Amino acid sequence: MTTMTTVSRRPGRGGRERILAAAAGLFAAQGINATGMEQIAERAPVSKRTLYAHFRSKDELVLAHLKDLSSTGRTLEGVLAREDIPAKERILALFDPPPTGTDPVRGCPFIDAAAEFPDPQNAVHSYAREQKLLMVRLVTDLVAELGCREPAVLAEQLVTLADGAASRAMVLGESNYGRHARTAAETLLENALSDGGAVVAGVGVAAADRSAGVESAAAWVGSAQAEVSRVRD
Repeated sequence: MTTMTTVSRRPGRGGRERILAAAAGLFAAQGINATGMEQIAERAPVSKRTLYAHFRSKDELVLAHLKDLSSTGRTLEGVLAREDIPAKERILALFDPPPTGTDPVRGCPFIDAAAEFPDPQNAVHSYAREQKLLMVRLVTDLVAELGCREPAVLAEQLVTLADGAASRAMVLGESNYGRHARTAAETLLENALSDGGAVVAGVGVAAADRSAGVESAAAWVGSAQAEVSRVRD
């Protein structure tokens, strides 16, 4: 049985933070489009007048929610900026399971938001796209630091694995699904760096003959994204 925690009312103070916290919990539990503003106001708890004083529309609230996730490091991308972890470990941390007790299993919040706001011109979709582009730039910098001569190619492969694994984990409800993609990522890194950092057609030059398992990753990731779309429909 799930116990619902109600945030205590503190009139006049902390309203915005309580609204964002309530929205985050509800969006994760039931999706953005399935969550109404009245539900968020009740969970916060704040009056609807206070809610709309902070956020003039639901789109504005969703955008603030995504920015809050990003600024507090509660996304796949968060670990990439940590300077206390070696570059390779930061990359492989993309495939770690979420913290114990995280329920339900959810994929990347930016991909989820983009799926619920499919118009590329929408501010929510646009911000989600910016964050996914930031993710690949961060990984590009990390693989360049490791000595890869073609970091952009390898980075695209790694983030595709990470996003695909996160989406598939959500569809299957399996929090540790990323372990499969981590194995492929380790192979990509090993192959790319074993011949002085060269990358050809998705694998390191010196180890191209060991790439059969990794070559299936693209099809695997594609099927994950297709499953996400079918579930949402």
